[in-house]
Amino acid sequence: MKPAIAHFPTDYSISPSELGPALESRGFESLWAAEHSHIPSSRKTPHPSGADLPKRYYDTYDPFVWLTALAGHTTTLKLATGICLVIQRDPIHTAKSVSSLDRLSGGRFMFGVGAGWNEDEMNNHGTEAEGRFKLMRERVQAMKEIWTNHEAEYHGDRVDFDPMLQYPKPLTKPHPPIHVGGSFPGGARRAVAWADGWIPIPGRAEGTLAEQVASMRQQAYDAGRDPDWIEVTIYFASTDEATLHEYAEAGVDRVAFDLPSVAGAEALESLDASMEAFSAL
Repeated sequence: MKPAIAHFPTDYSISPSELGPALESRGFESLWAAEHSHIPSSRKTPHPSGADLPKRYYDTYDPFVWLTALAGHTTTLKLATGICLVIQRDPIHTAKSVSSLDRLSGGRFMFGVGAGWNEDEMNNHGTEAEGRFKLMRERVQAMKEIWTNHEAEYHGDRVDFDPMLQYPKPLTKPHPPIHVGGSFPGGARRAVAWADGWIPIPGRAEGTLAEQVASMRQQAYDAGRDPDWIEVTIYFASTDEATLHEYAEAGVDRVAFDLPSVAGAEALESLDASMEAFSAL
């Protein structure tokens, strides 16, 4: 299991120039940057946890811009969106952002994607909650066509464009790995069908995480895919060692500890606490 960080980068968080070297010196494998384009004032959609929406959701940077800044202060750290709300983004522009970041970082990008939960946010982008999973799949498929073909075209129910050219292509071949977020069973099913990784949401479905991971891997085997090629990443807002052991035993490949949107010594202390818990495994 690999140690990672999940983070909502804001203008009051630790800077990329300080955070990057701190992550690499402590041995973290990757950083996963969240995305929300905005938060509608209506707030008609409650947070899935039932709690008030934290301030950092309103304040987060654009993940591609911020991760590009982080890339300039790191050499080995993998950079990921965690997650990119592709249902709220134009796929042609997003394909170029992915390719650009992957090239500028030397092939260190991982593309975490999701269909979101904030209905009024997605509505502002012209997306309806119903059908958003199909829209996500088509937009990802369309981007794969752009990344892997000199002349790309895509004709789906929700995404449609005639032959076109877009460069640069990603440095990572055939394209940066795609990790799809979502609770079991839908998230697992989508990971098996068209992604390279799964970011499950524990506690939102029946069965233990170990049972869900085993089911996903069996689905991959049945579909003719190598189950070990689908990475499982868990976001973890704690340092509880017993839970970390459960994740390791369940076959989780990566645990992304939550880094609060804080600066300076407070952020570094959080990194130290997370790595201390991970090192005790």
